[in-house]
Formats: sequence, structure tokens, C-alpha cells
Amino acid sequence: METSQGNDPCTPGTSTVPGASMSPVPTAGGAACDLVTVPARQGLEAVDILRRGIGEAVGPVLHDYGCDTLGFLVPAGTAACWDVPGSTCTETNGRGLRPAPQPPVEGSDWLLPPGDADLATDPVVLRRALGEAARLIEAADSRR
Repeated sequence: METSQGNDPCTPGTSTVPGASMSPVPTAGGAACDLVTVPARQGLEAVDILRRGIGEAVGPVLHDYGCDTLGFLVPAGTAACWDVPGSTCTETNGRGLRPAPQPPVEGSDWLLPPGDADLATDPVVLRRALGEAARLIEAADSRR
């Protein structure tokens, strides 16, 4: 998987790949956000990768226990060109509540709550971390 090295999360000719879904969480720090949802195993690996990275911050992250997914808050507009296989990005258009200490989705909890994390995760950095996480999981599973 190739990743963009620029700050623009969009690349021409991409499409959204269906995956697990989570109700949208719209704002971080007053700005509208989109929500990238991934399987929990890949998401947890990506969080570890992001937190180990130098200068690569991670925004609020939801864990939806019922769907066994993680949701990363990303800047608004990311959904228009999100293209990471096995994930989905939901455009929120400002719907819902601001991230608060209480999780906005019933049956979920904050893995990284608002206030303990940056406003949103950079989609380019997230794309790279999810790709690395997928490769780590594939390597681990092939050794079994």
C-alpha cells in the first residue's frame, strides 16, 4: 500500500471501502470532524504506532465494544477521499455532540478521550499507521 506524504488527505481516483461502522462524532475543539472506523485489532496496533512516533500525535479514539471497532477522529473532509482497505470514513457534517468525557455512542468508551489527545488525527499519518499495522498483523498471523 502506498501512502501520500503530503498534508492533503485526498488523492485523485480513490473510493471509500466499506467496513465496520460507528455512529459519527462530529466535533473536536469546535471544528467538524469525520470518523475513520477500523477493526479493533488493527486500530490498537495503529494507536501504538502513532503514540511511538516522533511528532505524530493521535486525536480522540473511540472503542465500540459491540462492533469491536476503533474510531479515530480526523479533520472534516477526510471522508471524501478516504481509501484505506478494511476501514471506512464517515462524513459527519457537524451532526451529533461534541466529544465529551461521556462516549457519544452507546456501548462504546474512549480509548483516548478528548482533552487527553490532540484535536484530530492527521489522516496522512493515520493512513500510514494503519498500513503498518495491517502489515504487522499479517506477518504475525502468517507465523502461526
